[in-house]
Amino acid sequence: MNTTLLSYSSLPAERIGVHPPMELPSVIRLGTVHLAVASLARSLEFYQRVLGFALLSQSTAVEGQAAVAELGVAGTSQVLVRLSEQPGANPIPRRGRLGIYHLAVLLPSRADLGCFLKHVHSLGVYVGSSDHNYSEATYLTDPDGFTIEVYRDRPRSEWQVSEEGEIQSALDPLDEAGVLQAAGKTHWQGLPVGTTIGHLHFYIGSLAEAAAFYHTALGFDIETWSLSGALFVGAGGYHHHLGLNVWAAGSPVATEADARLLCWELWLPDADSRDAAAARLQAAGYAVDSTPEGPIATDPWGIRVLLGAETSSPQ
Repeated sequence: MNTTLLSYSSLPAERIGVHPPMELPSVIRLGTVHLAVASLARSLEFYQRVLGFALLSQSTAVEGQAAVAELGVAGTSQVLVRLSEQPGANPIPRRGRLGIYHLAVLLPSRADLGCFLKHVHSLGVYVGSSDHNYSEATYLTDPDGFTIEVYRDRPRSEWQVSEEGEIQSALDPLDEAGVLQAAGKTHWQGLPVGTTIGHLHFYIGSLAEAAAFYHTALGFDIETWSLSGALFVGAGGYHHHLGLNVWAAGSPVATEADARLLCWELWLPDADSRDAAAARLQAAGYAVDSTPEGPIATDPWGIRVLLGAETSSPQ
């Protein structure tokens, strides 16, 4: 059956995606991704030399507390990835644990992606790639088995949607020559200012249960639903802030013995929208713990999300 494709810009915002009864604000931000790794030194070598992260802070292990490194973009203070050392943590087998599949580092431009691609080629590091229609992406695997996507978005005016408002995804070959050409003669200098965590992708056990947590309760729109075994959810019409797939269904949930995602952060515009999201999750029967940093909710597979507020609500 042929699907009529439309320009993303041709549909009003309310027709893009499937909206829950109470949805997240259109402007959200993914904050720090907290990972447990087996060797901090080994991970830092990869995240700094290969991926181009800058080391923002580092602490050594003390009794009861792990050694920690915080990574971001040079010249900025925003922590994008926080690594906690857990000596002896098991590496992640391919599709072998429910939990994180990949974290995705969003570069500001195609030229930046081209610079990154030249850089990893010069290091002799294996990198996978794909054209997703709305983005151009590369994929690497870190020393613990985490997949890292490094990508750039096309302008929304170039995205496509179906008549039903589903954002169209693809798994086409990357135009590597075009991406490299976009870089010109510029050399990689590490992650450029403007780099963010663009999205996260999780291995989960059930699409229905995932939709109940992330769509109905938390409030993400379902943006893409026709991919085999996956849902892509986002806010503000973005192609996806989260990917949710059952491609590893039947595998065990990551445990404290494994390299794993400890927590991810979802930042909402203000305390009112944060508290409303926490209340929806709690009302739906999900565990929501109060912490000094903010409410932390846990999905059916132990994936924890810290809900943050960019600004305090007026008293």
